[in-house]
Amino acid sequence: MKTALALRHVAFEDLGQLAPLLAQHGYRVDYLDIGVDSLTDCSPLDADLVVVLGGPIAVYELERYPYLRAEIAWLRARLLEDLPTLGICLGAQLMAAALHARVYPGTAGKEIGWACLQPGAHADEVPWMAQLMCADMRVLQWHGDTFDLPTGARHLACSDRYPNQAFAWGRHGLALQFHPEFDVRMAERWLIGHAHEIAHTRNISLSGLRADADRYGQRFHRASQQFWQGWLGSLAQTRGHYRAA
Repeated sequence: MKTALALRHVAFEDLGQLAPLLAQHGYRVDYLDIGVDSLTDCSPLDADLVVVLGGPIAVYELERYPYLRAEIAWLRARLLEDLPTLGICLGAQLMAAALHARVYPGTAGKEIGWACLQPGAHADEVPWMAQLMCADMRVLQWHGDTFDLPTGARHLACSDRYPNQAFAWGRHGLALQFHPEFDVRMAERWLIGHAHEIAHTRNISLSGLRADADRYGQRFHRASQQFWQGWLGSLAQTRGHYRAA
């Protein structure tokens, strides 16, 4: 059986709608909780797939969260071997840092809520992502930090507020600033977990976020399902290549 390792930074941000799809595609899923479990106990090269999840801490807060150094080095070792690796939100920022790109507080403020994506220069490489970049589609954003595009990465998507929303690395690396794993059934967990941030961020509200999840969530879920199926299918097609390598 194929193995998928999810690096989790906070309990309420898990694999969401991706979890059952991984099982359908023959993956056994294990979680490793960053800051609780030790990365030294597992090789970055062992899992068939690594998914680096989101969280409210910042990549550059290395003094406050020193285990981020080990996580970045661990990811760098995996990415240099071009093994299947997916980063979501904080996970995308960690991938960027592992590839020596700058991660920093966004100058356009926090991007929290539902927003459109626009295709990047290399969006045609990921046709299964097209549904998420339709003009009338909204995806969930939840971040205040951003990153520069790593040297050698291919730009896949941007938003009105931040230019780097997705990039590809090698044949098997994918970094996403937005949250395609989100499921409307997760909404209340997120609203509770991010309660302090919601209360202290301008131009968003609990009632507004709840209403928008109801408004956009189901259509987003259908588009995300197509995205995940396409992405997992692409990994299945190349599995022999990266394992042979």
